[in-house]
Order: sequence, then structure tokens, then C-alpha cells
Amino acid sequence: MEEAGRIDHLSGERQKAQFDLQPMRVLLAGGEHELDVAQRVAAIVARDPVFSKANRTRLSREELYKNSLRKASHGWKLIQQLKLTEEEAFKLRSLVDEPTFTDLHWGMFVPAIKGQATDEQQKYWLPLAYKMAVIGCYAQTELGHGSNVQGLETTATFDPATDEFVMNSPNLTSTKWWPGGLGKASTHALVYARLITDNHDYGIHAFIVQIRSLDDHKPLPGVTVADIGVKFGNAGYNTMDNGLLRFDQVRIPRNNMLMKLAKVTKEGKYISSDVPKQLAYGAMVYVRQSIVSDASVYLSRAVTIAVRYSCVRRQFGGQGNDPETQVIDYKTQQHRLFPLLATTYAYRIVGQWLKWLYSDVMNRLESYDFSTLPEVHACTSGLKSLTTSVAADGIEECRKLCGGHGYLCSSGLPELYAAYVPACTYEGDNVVLLLQVARFLLKTLSQLGGGVKPVGTASYLGNLPVLTKQGSRVSQGTDWLDHSNLLYAFEARAARLALVAAQLVQKAGNEAGFEQHSIELIEAARAHCELMVLSKFVERLQRGVPGRGVQRQLDILCEVYGLFLLVSRAGDFLSTGCLTPTQVALAKQQLQNLYTEVRPNAVALVDAFGHTDHYLGSILGRYDGDVYPNLYKDAWEEPLNKTVVTDGYEEYIRPILKQEFLPSRKARL
Repeated sequence: MEEAGRIDHLSGERQKAQFDLQPMRVLLAGGEHELDVAQRVAAIVARDPVFSKANRTRLSREELYKNSLRKASHGWKLIQQLKLTEEEAFKLRSLVDEPTFTDLHWGMFVPAIKGQATDEQQKYWLPLAYKMAVIGCYAQTELGHGSNVQGLETTATFDPATDEFVMNSPNLTSTKWWPGGLGKASTHALVYARLITDNHDYGIHAFIVQIRSLDDHKPLPGVTVADIGVKFGNAGYNTMDNGLLRFDQVRIPRNNMLMKLAKVTKEGKYISSDVPKQLAYGAMVYVRQSIVSDASVYLSRAVTIAVRYSCVRRQFGGQGNDPETQVIDYKTQQHRLFPLLATTYAYRIVGQWLKWLYSDVMNRLESYDFSTLPEVHACTSGLKSLTTSVAADGIEECRKLCGGHGYLCSSGLPELYAAYVPACTYEGDNVVLLLQVARFLLKTLSQLGGGVKPVGTASYLGNLPVLTKQGSRVSQGTDWLDHSNLLYAFEARAARLALVAAQLVQKAGNEAGFEQHSIELIEAARAHCELMVLSKFVERLQRGVPGRGVQRQLDILCEVYGLFLLVSRAGDFLSTGCLTPTQVALAKQQLQNLYTEVRPNAVALVDAFGHTDHYLGSILGRYDGDVYPNLYKDAWEEPLNKTVVTDGYEEYIRPILKQEFLPSRKARL
């Protein structure tokens, strides 16, 4: 995977590892097959010069975007030539590591057609989409409307005289705004609009609208479409043509309405389908479980860079001829870095569980079994919110952990952060999503009195009498290494916060109380989500993991994840009476001990993610640790260094140096 003949400056660190690397890689990849696909495709991408990231952050927006088109086109050609499977093609697009229009085509446009189009419509549209004979995007968000889908203003009014829908943007705030791929690349958009027929508004429905000519790619009559401009950060998401879209009485065939869940007849009659509307949840669940998996991937990249560089970087502590201390050996560095490493592993495992949950709910939906949908909605909403927020903050923390060099674009961290942080907003604002989880918790608690026993991730709420009365049994530091004690503390905290929030809402009066006590509800929802991650980590470990030392390392990381959260959220545990100050102090001390056990394995633990140097795109995170010569070399690639004397010297610097701006003695203010 790495170039032969390179000096490995981190070989000493790798020799300290107390576990077998290969079985850990298999676990993180999700299986032998998944690891094989990842390694084969990663090698294809890493050795192809077209996918090079060199100087990406130094390109203008126009150059950056055209380069992304070149990579997307080349990737599609490779997929055809190598006859890659759908799984391999998805992996290739992700490892090219450049947001582009194909992400929305395959990730949103195609799944939406699968989920909301009739069989006849799918037979027409899917072959075109699979061949990319049309390029689609997902146009939902509007300039004045984001998370509140029911507030969208774009209209689709049916005209029975021509058997067409008339798409219209009635005002400025109805402008579609943000859809990726819309600005320049897409020929079609899956548009969410208010369906109006027979003078009645039937709410939001999905329509496929052609927006550009398939001959010359120009916008069709009545369509206004453009890119919305430069986004945050160097490169980052600026390779994506996020766009704006307006309609001025644009007509589309009636059959361009996706009609799996409802249809409009030629006469303009609205008919709800016999197909349950819950079937549409499948696409949303798929996207959100993918986002949770991505959170682990992006955070693992930042953690890999920070761990490797923390071993290379030395600072202070050297006496005489002794070398300075490796930064990773400072407890302050470990306390900021190792919990992020543990979190990455925790999110990878919960992401794998969520993938199983998606398969389970889809099988149930096909049998019209909707019993698990409320829990699945809460799981995907809550975990999307939690993991993206923590991953975004974690990437920025890793940049800080790399000191001044982390601020260089060549570290890979600024661009990584800029590319990832939109995840906190798209597919649901993270605060709004936590409030949806809170509603689920309130409903679950309200049903307890009726004898409804909670199941799944909320099953602990069925044990309220114990969780709200009994304290923790921890009496010494090593008791915290018993995962049952960790779980009990997290369950008690989540249960007590949820119960208190429910009582406050009830006292204030339902909806008014929900708004008034939204802060307490968010705290309860976050506690529930953090419990979910910890419990799935523990459950996975209970099944056992093969390989020398692998189980032990995972146990340590699980304990670091749980205890770090416990110490960080000590206020919750203390204020709700779950723990005593002494028990929290014991947890803090045990956490310090665990850092010592992580230390010799840190480099191998990030090696297990299997990221190539190409994918990391970081001089600081190089596999071989050869940081300083390459930082120096990269500096000379800076365009400013093409000239010895800078352009602008004669006009601006020389007059200052020669004091040509000094006023004469006769000058007056």
C-alpha cells in the first residue's frame, strides 16, 4: 500500500504494538471482503496520477471545479473499463476524496427514485441514471427554508388541459438553494414542491424536472440555475457546484411526479396510494446511516495525522545531548488525543450496527412491518447529530494538536475540516434532530403507564425504578473497568435526565413546555445517544474478537471512550445523583492509567484504519513520518516562490523602503 524503499521514521512505534494488525483491520473494515475491496480500490486510486491532490488548495475556484470534473469523468471511465461492481464503484468515488456532482447523483437522486417512483417509472428513469445518460441532483432546501420541509414554497400546479404540472418559484425565498451538483453539472433535478390540483394544496411531493438541454447543456426555457458561490475553506467543498434554481412557469409531464405514494389522474384527481407512506423512510435511513459511517472515516483521518505527527514532533524536555520529548508522551496531549482515537473506534462500531439496522428495517418495511420505525428514526436522527458534531469538533482539535504546522494546508487538516463541517447541517440540523430524539423519549416514557414495554435502544427506560433510585456500586478505580458499571452509570444518567425533562414539559403543558424546556430535552437526547454508542461498543466486545491482543485493545478503547465522556459530563452524573464526587474522581484517575496503556499501541491503532498517503493528503500524517524534508519541499511549490523578488515590489515595497512617501517639510495636514 505504501511506496517501497522509503525510510519508516515510525517503525520503532510500530514495533511497540501489542496486538495483531490484520484482524484489527478486518474488524474496522467490517469483514474480510470489505477489507479486500477497500485495499484493492485504494491502490487503484493512489497510483493514478489523474487523482493527484497536489496543489489542490492553491487552485482558483474555476480551476478547482474543472479539475473535479476531470476526476469525476476519469473515475466513471475507470468504473466502466474495469467493470467495477456497485460496491467497488462507491468505494472508488469515496477514495478519490473530492466532493463532486456524482455524490448527489448516486447518493440522493438514484435512492429517491428507488424509494418513491412506481415500478413503471423506475423502469424508465433508473437505466438512464445508471448509465449517467442523465445527471441528477436532489433539490429540496430553499433559500428561506431548510429543515422545515413542510414550509417549502415551490409549487407544482396541475393543468388538466395539457396533462402537465407547472413548476413555479413564487418568490425569492422559494429559490432552491444549496443542492450539490445543481449549479453546473446536473441535467435533471428531483424537486420537492407543493402539489396543487383542483385548487387544493396537497403538500410536499417529489417531481423529476429536466433543467438543462441534453444537447448543449444550456438551461431550458423558464429555468434559472447557477452556482451559489465560494464556500468556507481552501478547496474543501468548493469542488462541489452547490446551486440555486428558480422556475418561471416550467411545464413537465404529469408522469414526472414520483407516484409510488400518491398520484394525480389526467382529470386532476389526487389519489393516495395503497403503499404505506412509511416506505419512503428507507431512503432517509440509508443516507443518515451512511453519514454516521462517514463520521468515523473523517475523524479517523484527522486522528491518524495527529497521532503520527505527535510521535514525530519533539518539544522541550531534552537535557544535554538527549533528544526533546515526543509530544505524544505529554499527558495533556494524550488527554486530548486518545479519547478522539477511542471515539473513532466507537463510531466505526456503531456505524456497522446502524448498517445492520438499516437492512433490518428495510426487510420489515417490505413486509409492511412498521413497528421499529419510531426507534429507527430516533437512532438515525440522534446518531447523525452526535457523530457529525463530535467529528467536526474532533478534526479541529486534531489541527490544534499539530501545533503551528497543523494550520498549513499541507497538513491536510484545514481542508479536511472545511470538507466535513457541512455534515452538521445537511440531512437535518443537528439541534433539530436531537429534539426529534427527545420526542421519541417523551413518547416512550408516556407509554410506560399503559404497560407498553420499551425495546431496543430505549429498553433501559423500562428499568426506571432501579435506575432512578439506586446508585453506582463503584468503590475503587478498577471497578470502572467492568463494562457493566460503565453502562449502568450511563443508563442511570440518561433515564434521570429524560424523566426530569418529561416532568418539566408536562408541568408546563406539552407543546409550550417542549419549547420552554428544549435545552433540558437536548441534554436528555444527547445522553441517550452517547449511551447508544457505548452500549453498541460493549455488545460488540461481548461477542469476542479474534487476533492476538485485539480484544484487549478494544476493551481499553471502550473504557477510554466511556470514562472520558463520564468525566467530561460529570455535571450530569453528579447533579442527577447517579454518581458521587469520589466515584467521578476514581474515574478520572483510571482514565489517566488507560492512556498509559494506549500509548505504545497508538500508531498501530491508526495504521489499522488503512488510509493511504494519497487519501490522507497530509505531509504531517505520512506513513513513513518523514515530515520536515517534505514540508520544506512543499514550500517551494508555492507560486509566490516562482520569483525571487515578488511581483509588486517596485509598486509597493520599494517606495516604502526608499522613503518616497515621506512628506516634505512644507507639507501641512
